[in-house]
Order: sequence, then C-alpha cells, then structure tokens
Amino acid sequence: MDFMDLEKEKGITIQSAATRCHWGGYDVNIIDTPGHVDFTIEVERALRVLDGAILVCCSVSGVQSQTITVDRQMKRYDVPRIVFVNKCDRLGANPLRAVQQLKEKLKLPVVAIQLPIGLEAEHKGVICLRTMKALYFDGPRGETVLEKEIPERMLADATNAREEMLWGIADADEELGEILMEQGGENLTLEQINAALRRCTIARTVCPVMMGSAYKNKGVQPLLDAVNEFLPNPTEVQNLAQPAVPIDKTGQTVAKIEKNPKKIPLSHSFDKPVVALAFKLEEGRYGQLTFIRVYQGTLKRGDMIVNSSTGEKFKAPRLVRMHSNEMEDVQEVRAGDICAMFGVDCRSGDTFVADGSDMLAMESMFVPEPVMSLSIKSKSQGNDPQFGKALNRFSKEDPTFRVHTDEESQETIISGMGELHLEIYVERMKREYNVDVVTGKPRVAYRETITKTGKFDYQHKKQTGGAGQYARVIGHLEPLEGEDGAVGPESNDFENKTVGGSVPPQYISACEKGFREATTRGPLIGHPMCNVRMVLTDGDSHSVDSSEMAFSTCTSMATKQGLQNSSPVILEPIMKVEVSAPVEFQGSIIGNLTRRRGLIVGSETVDDYVNITCEVGLSSMFGYSTDLRSSTQGKGEFSMEYCKHAPIPREDQVKMISDYAKEQEG
Repeated sequence: MDFMDLEKEKGITIQSAATRCHWGGYDVNIIDTPGHVDFTIEVERALRVLDGAILVCCSVSGVQSQTITVDRQMKRYDVPRIVFVNKCDRLGANPLRAVQQLKEKLKLPVVAIQLPIGLEAEHKGVICLRTMKALYFDGPRGETVLEKEIPERMLADATNAREEMLWGIADADEELGEILMEQGGENLTLEQINAALRRCTIARTVCPVMMGSAYKNKGVQPLLDAVNEFLPNPTEVQNLAQPAVPIDKTGQTVAKIEKNPKKIPLSHSFDKPVVALAFKLEEGRYGQLTFIRVYQGTLKRGDMIVNSSTGEKFKAPRLVRMHSNEMEDVQEVRAGDICAMFGVDCRSGDTFVADGSDMLAMESMFVPEPVMSLSIKSKSQGNDPQFGKALNRFSKEDPTFRVHTDEESQETIISGMGELHLEIYVERMKREYNVDVVTGKPRVAYRETITKTGKFDYQHKKQTGGAGQYARVIGHLEPLEGEDGAVGPESNDFENKTVGGSVPPQYISACEKGFREATTRGPLIGHPMCNVRMVLTDGDSHSVDSSEMAFSTCTSMATKQGLQNSSPVILEPIMKVEVSAPVEFQGSIIGNLTRRRGLIVGSETVDDYVNITCEVGLSSMFGYSTDLRSSTQGKGEFSMEYCKHAPIPREDQVKMISDYAKEQEG
C-alpha cells in the first residue's frame, strides 16, 4: 500500500494508508501503518480509531524496539490484537523463538494457534492447531488454499502444541476450562474453541499468534479469517464521548477544561445523530483530505454537520472511500466506517456531530513531544512562498512535526521525532514544492525541571501617572512526577490554595497564565520547564491598582523567584538504542556506546549475532550510524526510540549554563 516515491526508494512506510476489503462476508477497514519509530504518530492515530489490530513481528529478528513501542500504543488504546509472525521463509527464521520473546519482553498472554511447515527455503505452509489440518498455498500468488493431513513427521509436535494451545486458552476462559477438565481436548468442537478464543481475544486475556510469509502469500488467508473470527466488530466496542470544549481560531480553548469530564456512551445505531472523529489530514489533489471514523449514526453527502470544537457548520461535501492513494466516491457512511471528506477546514482530533444534536467530542489521540530540532531556511533569496506553504501543510498533517521561529536568532526551527523524520520532510519539500533548503546543526529538545520545593513571596508594585499596578503572591513550587513520561506544557500544574479572598477569585486565572508563561523558558538554558507545580497559598491586592495584568506579571516574576530556590536541573532526551551485529564486533560496539555515556541494559546472542540494548542521551547519538558502519565493516545496524527525559551529568550542565550565558552576552 506504499505509494509515495520516497517510500518505494527507502523501502519503508512513511504515511499510513487506508483501504477496505470484503472477506468472508464482512467488510474490513484496514490501515497500514509505518514500523519506524520516527513516524509513531501514524500508529497512534490509526490505533485511536481501529477496533482491532494485527501486530506484525519478524520471525528472524523477533521482538524489536519498534515492536515494544507499538505494543505500548496498543495497550494505551486497549486494542485487542492478533500477532502475525512474518518472514518464516527468511534465512534464520525461528517463529517459536519470537513467540517466547513476546511472552518474556512484552508480557503478552500469547497462544500459538499455528505451527509452520518448514522454515527458510523449505517453508511450505502452516498447521492449524484448531482443526489439526495442514494448509498449503498454491498458485502464483498463493491464492489457492489446500487443506491436507498433517505430515507424519510433524504429527507429534502438532499434538503437543494443540494441547498447549487449549490449556493456554482455558487458563483465561473458565467456560472452556470446565469443558476441557470434564471431556478432554479430543472432544472439543471447533465452534467451542473459536468461541472461547474470540471471548479471550476481545477481553485481551489471550493474544493468538499466527505464522507465515506475507511476501510469498503463505498464511494470509487464515489471518484474514482470524480477523473475522476473533477481533471485535464495531458493535462490540463501547465508545465514549464527552462534552465539547470550544476553541478559537488559534486552537486555544475558550472555556476551562474539566479534569474528569462526564463520559457519554455512544450508540451503534445507524439512526442516531452522527458522531465522527477526524483522525488524519492530508493535502490531496482537490484540497485538504480529512480522514474520519464514524462512531454513531449515518453521514450522507449534503447533510448539515457541525465541528463541535469551533462551532462551524457546513454541509458534508464529497465523501470518498480510500484505497491507498485511489478514491471511490460513496453517498453515505455508517457507524463503524472509515472514509475521507474533501475541503473541510479542521484540525486532527476534531469531532463532527449532526446539526442540532448535543455538542460532543471524542477523546483525541496521544501526541508525543518532539525530541530533536533543526534550523532550516530556503536557499532562494527573500521570502519563498512555497517554503512557508510546505511547512504549514506538513505541520498541519503531522502533529509531531512542529515549526516555530527562534526569538533570538529569528531562524525557522523545525522539530520532530528523529533524524529520519526531519530528513524525510526536508526531502519532501524539495520534491513536492521544488524548494531547496539549508539545514543547520541538529538541536536536542532539552527540558528543565526542579528537584525540591522552593518558596516564593513576590510583590509587584508599579506607579504611573494614572492607576498603578499592584499585586502580591505567596506560595511554593514543587516537583511533579510526569504522567506517562510527559514533558510538555501540560505536565506543569497550577493549584490555588488561597483562602479568605487574599487573591480575588477574578485574578486566579491571570495568576495561572503568568505561571505558564514563565515556565516556557527555564532559568538555566532557556528551555521549557516541565513537571513543576505552583501552589498559591496567599497574596494581597489593592482595590484600585490591582488588575489581571498586575497579577499575571507578579506571578510570572514569582515563578522565576521560586525556580531559583528549587534547585533546577537540565533534562535531556534518553533514547533506547538496539544494536544488532555479528558477535565478533560486540566488544567494539559496547566500547563505543560506553564512550557515548550509554548505559547497557542487556545483550542477547542469537546464532552468530549479538543484540545489545542500551540507553543513551540523544545528543551523544549524532553520527553514530557512520561509526557503527566503520566499526562493523558495514554489517551492524541499529534502531532507537525515545525513552524518557533524565538529568544530564553535573559537569555537562555547568558547561551548558556557561555557554548559554555567553550567548546571551554576545
């Protein structure tokens, strides 16, 4: 389903692609997502709107860092999954080792429901442990499925594997367990096994594992059958909405966001008012293409619908069903469908509801913070309109791709999830917009935080010709534990504990605004603060001179005072790095990683290859690919993903503060 020239050249998926197929009497919506961690937002938004997933795992490499990331994303959205162990035809294939790694590394309740018939060049098909039949795939594309008896040499292994499968399901399903105890496995019907497996898969207490070779079209048809048999249909998933919070044209909320909003269950009925979520934006030939998932009701072309965030009303325009980059016009879509609309001005995560119905909003997807930045400018002289157009489009399509202007240098800065992520967008600017650009040295997305409680007591007093400014705030700053590793502005918190109106209620929001503005630049190197809570305990005001501006300014200065008393530190992005190379290069690889301040987490030797897992600061990883190639004669490869932010070594912090001070003076 990869259709971009860059995807074909690099052999990787960059953008998710949607399609729809009819299989076994059911319509199945499919979204193919990238495997590379730099394009993790594509996986996030696909999992947000899908009811089930297939986790593809390599039979040779087993569980990789990308597998761990996708598993975490699936758990975040409570998505039931089937695992498909692919590439059983590759040299070094060992699907049973991959199954063991799924248990040990991901702690998944996996149950193998197939066995491969032969491996590597001898891979012929699979054994279905539920029917105890051998499945072979004939024809130029493996389109003909031949069901035969299990080869005599594999019968004992298949019998033992079936017994293990049945008890694995029975451990999670009481009903099947009772039947198994009373009647034994020989008397179980296929319907009883499938029913138990479906219950457990939907409840996420069992994860069925299937095997094959997608490239050779072996095992694909049974996998599609399993999607119908074990994954939930839209009516079996409870979807929840909440009251919409309106936003302005800049995307800022114009009402207070409740921490625990009321959850409203949606109906699966086609006759109820429509509720749909925009989960992906794309620039198409005819304007903005908005991908939506319909959760409730029916949406017809020409229906009047409302963007519940902005309140904007419009008629549903052209509706299309996507097949990768091809389109099929449709007149209506129903609950459970995925389609796209043309010409709708909206943001990713907006909810559309029927005109006149309740203003509801679906919970949006999780968007990770960027970990790396580059300065960028067009080679052409003056303002290039295509340059700005490209940046606007990419930042709108991809929430993890951020663009801002540095206040001091006035440079345009792009931020993303890694080197490849930014490299792809730079290349797309050249190909799609004919814009040649110059990029600067990569920058790391440092953060600053505090390590202890720091008190503040600040009075802001300014007298002018007319009414003056007066405000006083008292309280303390305290460190917070970031939820889910959050390091964005949302990780900071403001708490009002004033009593007796010492700070008038109408000025509390101004105090919070001043606090949040002050945390956009930390005291050490000017990077954003994270995981800081301000607790406002007391204050003072003046009947004439106090105002929102006075309290906002006062709280901003008080925050800076409190930060100096809270032992601030610099945090750097720590990357989880996995290196794979022939075992003879293990010593040089570990030595190189250690010199880069890497913490070795573990190593595993499989056949003649060693897999090393470690945690390294992102700033130390620039240029590592070149070092790895030279030290392993081009035989080593590595992958890395964001892990967490952690304090940098003391000596590095002192140097960074000194360099920042010199920059400010210069």
